[in-house]
Amino acid sequence: MKTMKYNKTELAIQKLIDDGVVPGVNYAFIDEDGIQRHLIGNKQIVPKEVPLDDGHLIYDMASLTKVVGTTMVILKLVEDGKLSLEDSISDYLPEWQYPEVTVRNLITHTSGIEGYIPHRDQLDHDELIKALFGLKAGAGLNHEMHYADVNFIFLGLIAKQVTGKAIQPLIEELVLKPLHMVNSSFHPDANKCVPTTYDEEHGLLQGHVHDPKAQVLGEDCGSAGLFSNMDDLLLFVESVLNPNDNPVLSSDTVCGFYTDQTKHDLGRSYGFERINYKGMPFIWQSGFTGTFIVIIPEKKHAMVFLSNRIHPVSPNEYYIERRKPLIETYLNENK
Repeated sequence: MKTMKYNKTELAIQKLIDDGVVPGVNYAFIDEDGIQRHLIGNKQIVPKEVPLDDGHLIYDMASLTKVVGTTMVILKLVEDGKLSLEDSISDYLPEWQYPEVTVRNLITHTSGIEGYIPHRDQLDHDELIKALFGLKAGAGLNHEMHYADVNFIFLGLIAKQVTGKAIQPLIEELVLKPLHMVNSSFHPDANKCVPTTYDEEHGLLQGHVHDPKAQVLGEDCGSAGLFSNMDDLLLFVESVLNPNDNPVLSSDTVCGFYTDQTKHDLGRSYGFERINYKGMPFIWQSGFTGTFIVIIPEKKHAMVFLSNRIHPVSPNEYYIERRKPLIETYLNENK
């Protein structure tokens, strides 16, 4: 049932469907009135049209893995005294040649890591990690925010060095289990998943991660790979909105999500981007596959948006053009 409170946002989402920007959307709002969930459009449009009629279907989270999973694990290890945000990453990854880069730099995307890896998607697991270690830290260290998967791949490798366990099993153990995110995993039942890309040679990509680096790195990938659904993401978002009730992290640590965690106010908290929109701070993170979370801490409001914008083909840049005004519409309805 639609409410007037977010009428403009809902109309904007409907227009995404009408304009063919995305096949369908599973979205929800959290506010003082509770949770309002909505489902519109199709699950897929090729090779045949299938309506999106199940609100519990599982989506490829892509980079939401960074905040839902890897960020939480790293902060838990910090709380447990197993590492510090100010530690040099070379303490844990001696193959890395730039000791001035810290764990904090990675989690806020201020590491300055730069460089190009030729034929990246043709490399195997060990070759890709070796190539990543061959990148360099440039002049942007601490002074520029450059969003890059390598930061969270390194965080995953650090967590493995500290615990002896790969990052994806750690996410399952330290995050998904205590949050009771029972529908979330790295190896979902394909029949319960919304498909991403489609081509005639391979058919639908369904229940298998889309991200090329995640395909290669497997359980060592901290930047992508998680599959989840609306039920579980709402549990995660509520745990961020309610620091005293978070079963993974202390309230002080959770409140750190709300503030800038960079040395020079570069607009990043732990994992999330932090933006002050017309005097109203919010944090958000998106995933390449068509997912995003927006959280307004002061109001305890949030929006969760799940789509498969790369269906039937990637990258669908038109979605990116439409996403920012959609989020601004939602924020304006929270003023």
